[in-house]
Amino acid sequence: MKRTAVKAAKEAGKILLQKFNSLKAGDVHFKDKHEIVTTEDYRAEKRIIKILKTKFPCHSILSEEGGGKKCKSDYLWVLDPLDGTTNYYIGNPLFSVSISLFHKKEVILGVIYAPITKELFVVEKNRGAFLNNKKIRVSQNKKISDSLLTFCHGHRTKDIERATKIYRRFKLAGRDLRQLGAASLELAFVADGRTEAIMIPGAHPWDVAAGILLVREAGGQVTDFKGQEWNLKSYDTLASNGKIHKELIRALSKI
Repeated sequence: MKRTAVKAAKEAGKILLQKFNSLKAGDVHFKDKHEIVTTEDYRAEKRIIKILKTKFPCHSILSEEGGGKKCKSDYLWVLDPLDGTTNYYIGNPLFSVSISLFHKKEVILGVIYAPITKELFVVEKNRGAFLNNKKIRVSQNKKISDSLLTFCHGHRTKDIERATKIYRRFKLAGRDLRQLGAASLELAFVADGRTEAIMIPGAHPWDVAAGILLVREAGGQVTDFKGQEWNLKSYDTLASNGKIHKELIRALSKI
């Protein structure tokens, strides 16, 4: 399953690279006021689904762009063929392909691939988290004041409003607070110890599932904003190195 997921992510990455920095007006459409989709989202999604269905025809698939299929199976693939679409559209290299696999509603496998940097994050439940075949661990910073934090948000107005409150609350609380625009990569950066936490109001499972397992297997912690263990029905996502998690939840409770 891991080999198939890695193959699918890399094949999708090749498709995305073909039009990176060369999209035309007709290649981009608005889903709503705050969210766009490109022709390459759909092309990458189609390629991933073809690879997965060829190998696992009885598995269900849930994809951001709606190309998945439900089957009577305990296995569910959850994928985002292009996480960070706006970054991709403007020529920002921070975008990725994110693929995860659930078994009986528990995430057991994740792949996040950044085509520009060639960074391949792979994780399996109880087998550790890896970046280009090297094991990764979360940072050991124990204070928010020493931490680099990031945030992302869903496209609903209420989530954007909550994100602005998070920005005001945490911008001066830590070393810095950034919005990178690709939730899967931001989760991967927590797992790799580059940042200490990410806060996502209104997170979708295809944006975060692979990264959540990555953070957990790298020694971090993932919950919702109230401290409840993350699951497929969780609306918000808080992922951290675990050392500053309780402090973050206390601060988020006041927003």
